[in-house]
Amino acid sequence: MNNKLLAMRPYVLYFFFYALFGWTYEVFLEVVIYKWGFSNRGFLFGPYTPIYGFGALIFILILMPKLRRTSYPKKFLYILPTFLACMVIATGLELVTSYLMEWTTGSWPWQTYVDYDYHFQGRIALSPSIRFGLGGTFFLYGLQPLFEAGVGKIKDQWLTKLSVVIIGLLSVDFLYTVFIR
Repeated sequence: MNNKLLAMRPYVLYFFFYALFGWTYEVFLEVVIYKWGFSNRGFLFGPYTPIYGFGALIFILILMPKLRRTSYPKKFLYILPTFLACMVIATGLELVTSYLMEWTTGSWPWQTYVDYDYHFQGRIALSPSIRFGLGGTFFLYGLQPLFEAGVGKIKDQWLTKLSVVIIGLLSVDFLYTVFIR
């Protein structure tokens, strides 16, 4: 197998894990915090929200290399810039995704933010942007290093099998959602 394809296997797991994590977070907010009741918070049929997976990959590819090269005492000096970068990146991703989803499906799959004090066209708002910044910082400093260590312990053959199954599952779900549902 091509070395570039082999190098992508952990990123498939990262994408899937954070898409699951994002779906769980959204459902938790909806059911426990806001008490709206349950609904599938993802665009796809399954319990995952791809925008969180893509956001995590962007954070990993753009922000994580700097954090990896920085020693731990000095790493804490980057918390505020990391928070701000996560906030801007996630908000930009949400804005672009809202336009893309509206263009392709006629709407975007999350609530509008028109009731929030500071919002832009109901597509993005300050309050969720702050949460994205906090979540991204927690993700980069806490969750991702642990997850990378866990993924690093998976044997190559299992990493390949898991990646293929995840790509297959997401592909079938995407095709089902777009063409059948």
